[in-house]
Amino acid sequence: MATDLHRRQALAALAGLGACVIAPRAAFATTGDRVHLAAAWEHQGSFRIGVLSTQDGTGQALQIHAALEVPTRAHGLCVLPDGSVIATARRPGDWLVRWRPGAGGKPQWLWQDGERSFNGHVLASADGRHIITTETDAETGASWVAVRDAHTLEVTTAWPTHGIDAHELTWDPRTPHGGMPTLIVANGGVPTAPETGRVKRDLGAMDPSLVRLDAHTGHLRGQWRLQDPRLSLRHLAWSPDGTTLGIALQAEHDNPAVKNAAPVLALFDGTTLRQVAAPEPVAQSLHGYGGSMAATPTGWAVSCPRAHGIATFSLHGDWQGLVPLPEVCPLAVRSGALWAGGLASSLQNAQAAAPLVHPHGAELQGARLDNHWVVLQG
Repeated sequence: MATDLHRRQALAALAGLGACVIAPRAAFATTGDRVHLAAAWEHQGSFRIGVLSTQDGTGQALQIHAALEVPTRAHGLCVLPDGSVIATARRPGDWLVRWRPGAGGKPQWLWQDGERSFNGHVLASADGRHIITTETDAETGASWVAVRDAHTLEVTTAWPTHGIDAHELTWDPRTPHGGMPTLIVANGGVPTAPETGRVKRDLGAMDPSLVRLDAHTGHLRGQWRLQDPRLSLRHLAWSPDGTTLGIALQAEHDNPAVKNAAPVLALFDGTTLRQVAAPEPVAQSLHGYGGSMAATPTGWAVSCPRAHGIATFSLHGDWQGLVPLPEVCPLAVRSGALWAGGLASSLQNAQAAAPLVHPHGAELQGARLDNHWVVLQG
């Protein structure tokens, strides 16, 4: 948790925010088959969020279209209907920013007051009037979802997630017509403490869970757990038909062999939460670590940066194979095709028999993409 001094130092380091913005190469709009991806990355010790772009279907290099320097490592990104990008710090985070790439104007910053920390993920309401963040209480360690006004970024209401280490959240598309909208939240369940930041404590007390919350009242509508409490639930993606939720897992077992062989995918059909295993000896190579999560008509994809590949499964959970890509992490879906970002190149249609490689341009050489990126439409 940052002190006021830390905040002042960070803002001083980012003084003259306009100087931190790389001027867009062109007006920010999709022309022809141009692809734009909102992303976060680290390069030579500095952290940035921004927009990366390339030409669809050509193998053209991925370039930086616009960028903003941020105080610390960013994690999740969210795009609002007006084209502005919301990004927040990796857990335990103390900043959140709203920025309109290519539109001019200063970014809008928000700093936590020390009572809570951001947990790295943001979700927008359908109309873009509100954003919802996962957060952790600094005193109790309990997790909350905070509903914020998208323009002022101030909290309008907050609800407990009935767990700890809440991470990604998503709308439930299966809400019946006329029924109350509901949120699905992944409680990672890893105990930490404010004074030690990301240091994991007492893993024997882990309690990961998936919860459904009423989005009007915050009331708990359901809670589900895997049999193995050492599998932390992290990232979420819905199947194309909206009937099944895929969850990327990160293993926290004490025994390295058990940890390395742990599953990286769980599936939730609305009533049952089950883990999905990769076959041996492939499972050992995944190291029990799922980075990002996506779903296409072809099936599920879980990025496994420690395995330097993308673990792919059918929509029923059958193993399909590992798609090689060094230090792969962010995944996104555009027109039904999977886009995956690696260290020196990215893949278009990564689940295809012959994915198209987009090398990274000169400005991205040596940059490390963070866990997530988001396709920008229009």
